[in-house]
Amino acid sequence: MPLYPLKFKPRYVEKIWGGRKFETVLGKSLPPGAQIGESWELYDFPPGVVEGSTDWVSAIVAQGPLAGKSLHELVQDFGDELTGDVALAGEHGQFPILIKFLDARQDLSVQVHPDEQFCRGNPAAHLKSEAWYILQNDPGSKLYKGLEPGVTAESFQKAIEDGAVEKSIRHIPVKEGECYYLPSGTIHALGAGILVAEVQTPSDTTFRVFDFNRIDPSTGQLRKLHVADAMKCIDFSGKEELPQKRDHVAGFFTTVSRLVTSPYFKIEKVRFSEGFEQAVPYDQPVVWVMLQGEAQVKVDDVKEPTRFKRGETVLIPAKTKNPVLTTLSDCVWLEVTFPAK
Repeated sequence: MPLYPLKFKPRYVEKIWGGRKFETVLGKSLPPGAQIGESWELYDFPPGVVEGSTDWVSAIVAQGPLAGKSLHELVQDFGDELTGDVALAGEHGQFPILIKFLDARQDLSVQVHPDEQFCRGNPAAHLKSEAWYILQNDPGSKLYKGLEPGVTAESFQKAIEDGAVEKSIRHIPVKEGECYYLPSGTIHALGAGILVAEVQTPSDTTFRVFDFNRIDPSTGQLRKLHVADAMKCIDFSGKEELPQKRDHVAGFFTTVSRLVTSPYFKIEKVRFSEGFEQAVPYDQPVVWVMLQGEAQVKVDDVKEPTRFKRGETVLIPAKTKNPVLTTLSDCVWLEVTFPAK
């Protein structure tokens, strides 16, 4: 069976801080009455990593001849036809990226993710570096990213004990179209009123240090914190984060802007005019997260083209037969690529 551009069924996750913007802004069909905080668009986790799982938790193909197959089955069945020279993640051979949308009706917890050094000494933890692209935000929305100048491990520990964590973290007003890279070790929280596309390494390891004193309705207790592990992971070096190098290339029909370059993925913002048609020029897997418009890719030996629109995510396998892109309207998408082995 030939490969073709793949869309997957979203996995909706209820969160105490979630809302309904996936429906009202992105046009997704949500379960009625549920506060949905996360829409997992492209994911592949081995047994036990996702809480409560005893089998692989992997995205399910939504269309075409491979509908119903999981992403992990495709990794196993197609090998480098799907992944090219891109290395799989972890000892179990995961697909090397996790794509989500996040809808923060309330502030998320103040948290940190582990780096390679912590993971080497803690096999149950998995490195997590991520990026947020602001899709929409309410007036006055802000996110939390990094420590204020002069904050040390000792002063931050005291801030946790005093319930004054917010004063130790930088508050950043946001606007639509901005992109923020959050390498592992960065203390952060997504603020209320923000809808983002999240690109990250395939990990679900999060250590919370403060959760705005929220009560977990399932237990009637304050939500669990992970202060001891978090303190081992937070970057207290005080070094200034170097700004991401931004490239901008424009042509008659297209514009490409580099947003994030990291050791794990690259994100570019691509604009195409309506009616543009060209061969897809890649021999490595590429992920497109649609922000605006509608397009399609047709490949030989597959009857129907893959069409995709705002709010959808599509995986272009490394090897397809003569793929041709056609834009059906003016389009904007995030393009995610990977370092080769």
